[in-house]
Amino acid sequence: MPRSGLADRFHRMVELTPGERNTLIQIEERTRTVSRGAVLLREHDRMDELFVVREGMMMAYVLLDDGSRQIVRFLFPGDIFALSALVYRGSPDTVVALSTAVLSVIDRSTIARLSEEHPRLLCLLLVLNQIERVAATDRMAGLGRTSARARVATLLLDLRNRMRRADMDIDAIFPLRLTQEEIGDATGLTAVHVNRMLRQLEEDGMIARESGRVVIRDEAALARETNYVDRYNKLDLGWLPPGR
Repeated sequence: MPRSGLADRFHRMVELTPGERNTLIQIEERTRTVSRGAVLLREHDRMDELFVVREGMMMAYVLLDDGSRQIVRFLFPGDIFALSALVYRGSPDTVVALSTAVLSVIDRSTIARLSEEHPRLLCLLLVLNQIERVAATDRMAGLGRTSARARVATLLLDLRNRMRRADMDIDAIFPLRLTQEEIGDATGLTAVHVNRMLRQLEEDGMIARESGRVVIRDEAALARETNYVDRYNKLDLGWLPPGR
């Protein structure tokens, strides 16, 4: 049976109508495979399309004036990105595949049709966009106001929760899939500092690392280390129009 990453994501928020689900399946039919390490978009590239991750893992980053890299977002199955194509012609960041990834490719003109034929789906795209905006604000505040240890702990919880939205079998154990340099570029730390913080979290019994995986051993203690808030919780969607 054909699947839709957006339908799976939206279904966790509202009960989709058959018409809505079929529409999402249709608009996600066109796919593109991106090899591990390949650049999908470069900063300032012209954009005419939006993307939904079907399989694999991506990251988005910007280059700073000193040549360093700031990772602004990791992308997992069900995530939509390049929504800025609805507003700008140039990409605000560079998007790279962290593993071989399969993407659904959606022309931006399709979003205009959604506004007429399925306004609730357009509203749900707005909801996803706002969830990510608030989560990005959390990350920015964390980079400026929390300790190195808290930043690493926050990233681990966030990665686990994002993976779990695509795979509900994930619980306390999840594949890390990131180098310490990539963790550092996401948290504003050096790879050496990241390694030190991971060792501290291990020594204090909060996590374990084994064969490329992280085991969360004391989630309550790990949460106390952070200011992490799962922004997919406590949504208020009573204003949404009815589905068609």
